[in-house]
Amino acid sequence: MKVFDNPDIVDGESLSDFYEKLLSQVPDLIFKIRWNSDSKRYAIIFLSESINDLLETPSKVFITDPTKYFRERIFEEDLQPFISSLEKSRKTISQWDNIFRVNLPIKGLRWMQITAKPELKPHGSVSFYGRVTDITEFKRQEQKLHLSEERYHYALKAASEGIWDWDMKTNVVYLSAQLMKMLGKTEVPAYFPNTFWLSRIHPDDMEAYNKSKTDYFKKKNATYESIYRVVTDQGKYRWVLSRGSVVDYDAKGKPARVIGTLKDINLLKEKEVELGNTINIIVSQNNRLNNFAHIVSHNLRSHASNLKMLLDLFKTADAEEREEMLEHLEAISNGLSITISHLKELVEIQTEIKNVREQLNLRHYLKNILNILHNEIKKHNVDIEINIPLDVTVNYNPAYLESILLNFTTNAIKYSSQERKPMLSYDFEIIDGRKILSISDNGLGIDLKKHKNSLFGMYKTFHKNQNARGIGLFITKNQVEAMGGKIEVTSELNKGTTFKIYFDEED
Repeated sequence: MKVFDNPDIVDGESLSDFYEKLLSQVPDLIFKIRWNSDSKRYAIIFLSESINDLLETPSKVFITDPTKYFRERIFEEDLQPFISSLEKSRKTISQWDNIFRVNLPIKGLRWMQITAKPELKPHGSVSFYGRVTDITEFKRQEQKLHLSEERYHYALKAASEGIWDWDMKTNVVYLSAQLMKMLGKTEVPAYFPNTFWLSRIHPDDMEAYNKSKTDYFKKKNATYESIYRVVTDQGKYRWVLSRGSVVDYDAKGKPARVIGTLKDINLLKEKEVELGNTINIIVSQNNRLNNFAHIVSHNLRSHASNLKMLLDLFKTADAEEREEMLEHLEAISNGLSITISHLKELVEIQTEIKNVREQLNLRHYLKNILNILHNEIKKHNVDIEINIPLDVTVNYNPAYLESILLNFTTNAIKYSSQERKPMLSYDFEIIDGRKILSISDNGLGIDLKKHKNSLFGMYKTFHKNQNARGIGLFITKNQVEAMGGKIEVTSELNKGTTFKIYFDEED
């Protein structure tokens, strides 16, 4: 369709006037410059009037000496790149595109972008048709965004957090550089199938992980949060805290994309375990204190009360009665002495600095104990079976090892059954690098359902044996624990008992 019949607009306005008015509405600086192949110089052919507002200089002044303007207004470090980009565009006849800064009298620092299309003319001259745009606001927003991203990056790094982005449509997960570092990999972001991440989760934590995820997707929880362990490339598990939320849904309203953070909380978990161990130690110490309190408040008070009562009676008794009372006083005194001895022994176990360890041959020490108890073993006709290699050693306190072996052996003989020939077995094994001695008998056994919680209590007895004092197991347990070990027991009435002594991992 033909719009114009002649160079004039149909309402009588000339085409040049129309273009001039149109250009005056454009905020960008429109220009045409030409490079003359003969003079090897640039000349400004046209500048729009927007130069007054954009660069704060009249077009006539600018055209008079543009070189001076550029040298005075363009930042020194931007001037050479500006010239180089112009020359490259001219020589290659390719798009001229350059960003530079100017310092204006009123507006101050401004960012400018110049773009132009070069055209090669006859005789080798080149004309540029282009524009200059003020991109200061864009640059400020860009800098703010960059600063914000930088702060976020360093905040995540300082907080030991990484970012994950799960595309549920493709089942691909993006892992940030910091998250990759947590896995012991190169600190570079990467994409993996979701199965890669699932394979890293500790098997014991998988059920809780799936439940947290399912509950969130079913909107049972407002946010997704899960604590679990992941294995690193070095084969070590680390505790992490994962949080996230759905950011996109598909047409059916199902989650399509989930983004979250992963925080390394391994140190926190280690502190938690350490605190738990400390609490266990405190509880254990409190239990021991309860035993001491029981001894002091009951046993010692009982002895003291009986002693005071007899002394009061002794004052008014005749000679014959006093003779009888002296026998009772002697019995009370002996009982009090035994109780104090037990208390002293218990205190020594817990507070002795002399818990010196030595490499002791286990079989050798057992042989010594069996020699000491030779008459008792022969008297009860006990069959002894020793399954301990000749070269097995334990890093232990000699006095404690003798006491432990003696207590368990004498108990096995003391509580042997009259219905069958007594048998006593000593077995050694190593499980997960830890040395274990098992002492088994076929004696009376213990009802663990009834006595499990009081088995190692002080003054606790489980059979009507007149020689039972209820102190041996209590002392033995304290000695084993003082050396960093533990005791386990399995037993069945009328069938026998097995005590397992776990030696400290230092062995």
